Amino acid sequence: MSLIHEIDYGTPASRSERQVTLTIDGRAVTVPEGTSIMRASMEAGIQIPKLCATDMVDAFGSCRLCLVEVEGRNGTPSSCTTPVSPNMVVHTQTGRLKDIRRGVMELYISDHPLDCLTCAANGDCELQDMAGAVGLRDVRYGYQGENHVRARNDDAINPKWMPKDESNPYFTYDPSKCIVCSRCVRACEEVQGTFALTIEGRGFESRVSPGAHEHFLDSECVSCGACVQACPTATLTEKSVIAIGQPEHSAVTTCAYCGVGCSFKAEMRGEELVRMVPWKDGQANRGHSCVKGRFAYGYASHRDRILNPMIRENISDPWREVTWEEAFSHIATEFRRIQYQYGRDAIGGITSSRCTNEETFLVQKLVRAGFGNNNVDTCARVCHSPTGYGLGQAFGTSAGTQNFDSIEQSDVVIVIGANPTDGHPVFGSRLKKRLRQGAKLIVIDPRRIDLVRTPHVEAAYHLPLKPGTNVAVMTALAHVIVTEGLAAEAFIRERCDWSEFEDWAAFVSDKAHSPEVTESFTGVPADLLRGAARLFATGGNGAIYYGLGVTEHSQGSTTVMAIANLAMATGNIGRPGVGVNPLRGQNNVQGSCDMGSFPHELPGYRHISDDATRDTFEKLWGVTLNNEPGLRIPNMLDAAVEGTFKGIYIQGEDILQSDPDTRHVSAGLEAMECVVVHDLFLNETANYAHVFLPGSTFLEKDGTFTNAERRINRVRRVMTPKNGLADWEVTQKLAQAMGLNWNYAHPSEIMDEIAATTPSFGLVSYDYLDKMGSVQWPCNEAHPKGSPIMHVDGFVRGKGKFIRTEYVATDERTGPRFPLLLTTGRILSQYNVGAQTRRTENVIWHAEDRLEIHPHDAEQRGIKDGDWIKLASRSGDTTLRAQITERVSPGVVYTTFHHPDTQANVITTDFSDWATNCPEYKVTAVQVSPSNGPTQWQEDYNDMSNRSRRIAGKIQAAE
Repeated sequence: MSLIHEIDYGTPASRSERQVTLTIDGRAVTVPEGTSIMRASMEAGIQIPKLCATDMVDAFGSCRLCLVEVEGRNGTPSSCTTPVSPNMVVHTQTGRLKDIRRGVMELYISDHPLDCLTCAANGDCELQDMAGAVGLRDVRYGYQGENHVRARNDDAINPKWMPKDESNPYFTYDPSKCIVCSRCVRACEEVQGTFALTIEGRGFESRVSPGAHEHFLDSECVSCGACVQACPTATLTEKSVIAIGQPEHSAVTTCAYCGVGCSFKAEMRGEELVRMVPWKDGQANRGHSCVKGRFAYGYASHRDRILNPMIRENISDPWREVTWEEAFSHIATEFRRIQYQYGRDAIGGITSSRCTNEETFLVQKLVRAGFGNNNVDTCARVCHSPTGYGLGQAFGTSAGTQNFDSIEQSDVVIVIGANPTDGHPVFGSRLKKRLRQGAKLIVIDPRRIDLVRTPHVEAAYHLPLKPGTNVAVMTALAHVIVTEGLAAEAFIRERCDWSEFEDWAAFVSDKAHSPEVTESFTGVPADLLRGAARLFATGGNGAIYYGLGVTEHSQGSTTVMAIANLAMATGNIGRPGVGVNPLRGQNNVQGSCDMGSFPHELPGYRHISDDATRDTFEKLWGVTLNNEPGLRIPNMLDAAVEGTFKGIYIQGEDILQSDPDTRHVSAGLEAMECVVVHDLFLNETANYAHVFLPGSTFLEKDGTFTNAERRINRVRRVMTPKNGLADWEVTQKLAQAMGLNWNYAHPSEIMDEIAATTPSFGLVSYDYLDKMGSVQWPCNEAHPKGSPIMHVDGFVRGKGKFIRTEYVATDERTGPRFPLLLTTGRILSQYNVGAQTRRTENVIWHAEDRLEIHPHDAEQRGIKDGDWIKLASRSGDTTLRAQITERVSPGVVYTTFHHPDTQANVITTDFSDWATNCPEYKVTAVQVSPSNGPTQWQEDYNDMSNRSRRIAGKIQAAE
C-alpha cells in the first residue's frame, strides 16, 4: 500500500466541446478550448512550476512562477491565466524563464522560516518542491525576514510578527510561513462560499486574516478544511499531522455522516488515521468536505467505545462483560424462548442507516429467514419514509431524480424544509456557488435559514410559512401556475396521464387554493407566493430540494406528492438541472431502504406479497417467507406496551433519543424481555437493553453506502476492528447461533447476492465499483453505467401520475396553554443524535441544544438571551437555554436534538404521517417559561441513565 497521489492540473478543466491544438515544448497537445496553458502542459506530462495555482479554484496569476514564453508574443505571461489558442507555440523552460523563477523563489525564501527538518509539512510542502524545481541554490537577500519570520530581531521585539493561531481544534495557522498565495482565501470563497478569509496589509505586510484580524475560532470560518487542503506550505496544517507525522499509505473510502456521501482518502501511518482528505474524483463532493467528514472522526478511538459484548438479566442491573460466543448463545436462546412463549411475531429488528448496504441487507434477511416474520424497519420510518411512498406513487420509484452535479445547470432552485448549509454542507456549498453564478433561489421554511441571505447569496423569495402548512403552500404554487397558463402542456401530454392532470388542474384551480385565501392560515403573503410560482414556472431549469421539514409531518407523504406534481406541471423532470431531490439525513438511509428494511418490502422496493419476488429469495435462502407485512417501529412499541412484542435486535440506531414521544418509546422498550443493542457506544436506547453488542466504525469495515443521489460508493477498511468483528460478521454469527447456515467470507459476497436478487443492482459488484469509481442505481444491463438522471425517456411507472393534495390541518393545535409552535432541526457541527460528533472536538461549537425564540415572544415571557427556560408540551417538558433571534417568526420556536441531556423528543407527540407513520416532529404546540433548573423528567432520566451505564465484571479487551 502507498499514498494515493492526485494530479493537480493547476486550473479547473474547461467544459468546451471545441478542441484546440497547440505545441508545448515541441509536443503537439490537443485540449478543449478555454483550457489554460498550465493545464494543457500538465495533461501532456509537462509540469510548470507553480505556487498560487491549484485546480480546485480559478486561476489567479500572483506567484509569477508559472511564467512561459509564447512565440509571437512579448513578455512572459503566466501559464495559469493564459488560455490556449490554435497553433500556439509555448516554451516552458528557457534560460530567461529559469532566471526569473529563481529570482521569484529567492524573494519567497528570504521571508520564510528555514525550519524544514522540523516542519510538519516536511515531505509535503510545495514551496520546498518548487525551490528544488527551479534549481534554487542561494538567496541573495539573506534569511532574516523582513516582517514576520521571527518574534525578535536582534533581541528586540518584532512588532510585525504574529504568533501561531491554535484556536481551532483541528488545525493551526502560522502566519510566519504564509507566502500570501491567496489559495486559502480563494478556496473559502469559491469552493466553500463562506468568505471568512481575506488578505490584510500590503507588500511585505500582507498576510491571511480570518475575518477582521480575528482568531480562526472566533471568525466566520466553518472549519470545512478547504483552506488547509489548498495551502501549499505549513501555514495551515492539521494538528493530527503535527502530532503524528506525514501519512505513508491511504485508501479511498466514504464518509459516514450525512447523505451527501463524500469520498475521502483515509491517510494512515500503520493503523493510525492521520487525516481524512477529500478525494477530487469523488463524484458527490468533487474534492470538498465539511467539518464533520474532514475532521470529526475522533469518536472511532474515543474512550467511551464499548469493545466487548455485555449482558444483564434486568435493566436495573450493572452490565457484565462476556465473550462473543456467550452473547450470541444468550440472544439465540432468549429469542427462541420468546417466540415459543409469545408467538413467532413477538420479536423483530431495526436496521441501521449508518451501517453498510451489506450489513442492513443481512439484518432484514435475519428477520425474514431467521425470525420467520417481517417485523423489520429502519430509521427512514422517522425521516424519509414519505419520500418512498410519495415519489413511488407519482414517479414509480422511491428516490431522488438527479445527481449532485445537476445543480450546476439549475436556473431556479426551490429549497423547502431543508437547511443544506447545516445538514448537507458540501451540497450547500455547491448550491451557493451556482447561486453566485446567477441562479435564483426560493426558500420555503418557517425559519430564516442561512441561504435566505449569506455572503453574495440572497434568496429571490423567502416564504416563511406557518409550520404544518406545507401542503397548502405547494398547492397554492400550483394554483398560480395552472390558472395563469404557465404549465408545461407539451411535457404533460407526452409524459403524464392527461386525464389525471385535468382532474388535478381542476382541483388546484379552485379559489380555495389561491394564495389570497391560503395566506390567512399559512402566513405567506399572496404577492410573494405568486412571484415565487411565476419565477419557478418561467425561470428555466427548475430544481426542488427538500428535507425533513417536508416529510416529518402528518401530511408528509402528501407534500412529497405535491412537490412531484409541481415538477411535472412545469416539465422539470428528466434532464440535468431539474428534478425532485430529497436530501437524505444519514449516510446510508437511502441504502437501508433499498436493501428491504421496510416491513412490507423486500430489497428493491418489491412488495412482500408479490409471489414472484418472494420465490426469488425463497429459492436462494432455502426458506418459506411470510407474505404478510410486519410491524413498523411505532407498531412494535405499541405491541410491546400491549404485551405481545417482547424482543428486538437494534442495529446502530438510538430510537430512545431519535424517535418521538420519548415516554412512549421508553415504555415500549421497558416492556420487552430481550432488547439487543448493537452500537459503538452505550447510547440512550441501551439504558433499556439486556444485551449490548459492540459495533465497528466505517474505518473498520468493507462495504458500500448509497447516498441521497442513489450513488453506490465503496467503503474500505483501513484498520482492524477494535471490537474484533465488523458489523456484518456480528449479524452473521448471530444468524448462525439462530440456526442459519450463513458462511459469507467477505462483504463482496453479500453484494453479489444483492445484485443477483435485486434488478436495480444487477451489475453492481466490488470489482465493477473499483472500475467505475461509483455508480447510481439502477445499474443493470439496461443501464450499464448507472443512472445519473432518472426518468429521462419516461417515468418508471409509465406515465407520471398527478395526485390531488388536499390540505388537512394537523391535529396538533396551539391554544391558551400551548400558544407556540416548536419545530426542530440540525446544526452544522453536530450529527443526528450526536453519539459520534459529541465525542469529538466539534462540541466547541455546539456544547448544548438551545431554543431559538423571537425577541417578541421572549420579551412577553421575561426571557433574556442565555436564560434557562422550561419547554413544555402536551407530551412532556424539558429545560434548556434560550437563544433570542429573529431567525424564527413570532409564534415559532426552534431547537436541535443532538444532546441527550435535553431530550427534545420528550416534547414531541405521537402524531404521524397518514401513509407511513413518519412522526410529526416539525409541529408541536408548546409553552415557554423561565426555569431555575432541570425538570423532574430530566433528573429522573439522568439518574436512571447513570445507573444503567454501570459495568461490573470486565474481561480482557478483544484482540
